[in-house]
Amino acid sequence: MLAGLGLLMLLPALALLALAIKLGSRGPVFFIQERVGKHGRHFGIIKLRTMVLNAEQDTGPIWARAGDSRVTRLGRFLRATHLDEAPQLINVLRGEMSLVGPRPERPFFVDQFRIHVQGYERRLEVKPGITGLAQVSGTYDETMRDVERKLRYDLLYIKRMCLMTDVAILFLTVRCLTGRGAR
Repeated sequence: MLAGLGLLMLLPALALLALAIKLGSRGPVFFIQERVGKHGRHFGIIKLRTMVLNAEQDTGPIWARAGDSRVTRLGRFLRATHLDEAPQLINVLRGEMSLVGPRPERPFFVDQFRIHVQGYERRLEVKPGITGLAQVSGTYDETMRDVERKLRYDLLYIKRMCLMTDVAILFLTVRCLTGRGAR
């Protein structure tokens, strides 16, 4: 219900952003990328496109970094405000994601993390989320150490998962995006 309401409220902004993306760079408005969800099921996560067309054509899957040259000018704004994530409300409505949970990762990286990060498999026991405890507690992954740190938050969330925990994480997400310490 919250996802549907959020999508309706964001529809005018999404329409304007879609037009800006189309005018600003070649390619589709939406970027659909394969991710790994609950019990290892694959699904297409929906985002507003923030990178140039075929951004990983020459490199294959790599992590985005600060100052990444593949990110468009508008894409930098969308990523900074996290507006590129708004279409994931559709993933929530389709039952592939939840508002709160561990962030879904790409299959290439999940395969690596299963080998190199002990206990990584446990985060696939729950539905992935648009936001999560790891997201309100840190930054983007750039190293395996970052992945291990975020896994600890994800496992803590899974252990303490309940409506009140989700409400607290949603509140912290809003605070991270709009209040003191916005990033």
